Amino acid sequence: MSSPLAVTPTPAPASATGSGKNRRWQAGTLVYTSAGLVVLFSWLLWGDFSYQLRERGAQPIVTLLLRKFGASDFFAGLFVMSLPAALSMFLAPIISYRSDRHRGRWGRRIPYLLATAPIAAVGMSGLAFSPIAGALLHHRMGWSPGSLNQTVITFMGASWVLYEFAVVTSNSLYGALVNDVVPRALIGRFYGLFRVVSLLSGMLFGYFLLGHAKEHFMPLLIGIGVLYAGGITLMCLRVKEGEYPPPEPVKPGQAVGFIAAVKSYFRDCFSKPYYLWVFAALALAQVTFAPVNLFAVYAAESFGMSMATYGKYIFLMYSCSLVLAYPLGWLADRFHATRIAMVTLAIYAAVMAVGGFVMKGPASFGIVFLLHGVLSGCYFTGAAALAQMLLPKLKFAQFTSAASLLQNVGLFVVGPATGKMLDLLGHDYRYTFLIGCVIALVTLWVTYVAYRHFEALGGAKGYVAPE
Repeated sequence: MSSPLAVTPTPAPASATGSGKNRRWQAGTLVYTSAGLVVLFSWLLWGDFSYQLRERGAQPIVTLLLRKFGASDFFAGLFVMSLPAALSMFLAPIISYRSDRHRGRWGRRIPYLLATAPIAAVGMSGLAFSPIAGALLHHRMGWSPGSLNQTVITFMGASWVLYEFAVVTSNSLYGALVNDVVPRALIGRFYGLFRVVSLLSGMLFGYFLLGHAKEHFMPLLIGIGVLYAGGITLMCLRVKEGEYPPPEPVKPGQAVGFIAAVKSYFRDCFSKPYYLWVFAALALAQVTFAPVNLFAVYAAESFGMSMATYGKYIFLMYSCSLVLAYPLGWLADRFHATRIAMVTLAIYAAVMAVGGFVMKGPASFGIVFLLHGVLSGCYFTGAAALAQMLLPKLKFAQFTSAASLLQNVGLFVVGPATGKMLDLLGHDYRYTFLIGCVIALVTLWVTYVAYRHFEALGGAKGYVAPE
């Protein structure tokens, strides 16, 4: 496949050489001109826009559908958070391990992303038609009217599993693709732009579409699915991967097969204490913001806020984060993502501790929710390149999947546990902010320990990821 992105697939001695119009940027065997970088970033960010619109839109719509068909908070946490986490715990390590070792004409990431994009569209369409399909199935089987909601939710669950199968692949490999094709010297700034695109997609959905989610969920879900599949496919057809060193050869007498691969995976990822701290820091950060994000739609309604107004707060939240996105990416390149992460976590914990007690109505909820969104956005922007800065490049997808494995264990527990607590406490959604505060403090401590190890290994100027 021809590509306008790279000029020659020959190694260069540094990530950037030359100056002005003759400047060249290197990522592995790929060497880019400045114009080539613009094209590369454009296609990667287009794929991310398609992904993020799905990410920003699908969960709140599905959450509202669950409430419409009588699901409890416990079940919502189980459905929206634990089910995808369980699927990811099983699939992400397998996909990442095989992707790191795959060598083919299309690269080692693109074949998996390309193959699963249509599956996401099918799963999303299934979610869109779940109320109709569930009702038809229920009528055809002659089941009692009282169990109609369970039938619809079951059909939603089957579609959600299919959809999340494709999402697990995207989550596992999009960052790995970026790690393979974007020059390391620009990775923080790329993720600043990455956040800009993510925020724009959230702003568009929150301002224009979220207020219509209850009445027009069907066309919204179908549109998100089609855009996601088309965007990821187009990105895969236009981005070119470079050449990779061959995978580790099988040694004489070395066992092969699934069991041997599992042993190799756990030996590579979990045998060094330093990486255990890194994995825990990356995983807990995702869990920190999950309780508020999961139940934010329900919290808004409980404080008397309409979905249209909630969507406007989402727009404002993302607008603030948009202004901060590129500067935070620059700060990550300048001061390192670990430092940005620790400062953000400390501020977030303090704000959530206060916010959990001061919310009384829609205005105070809106302010605390806005601060939650801006601060979590600061973390995800400033620390977006943390994995790329700390983990080994050749087995990057495998190592990020190990962090994802721990993350999904946390999400599997936190989602339904928070939901159950809310059911018992009369659906007082202030507790989601207080839970976020506690997890943020734990995450801050773990990130600090990982940072101390990082400094001992050379720090920002001399660090080389241990193999």
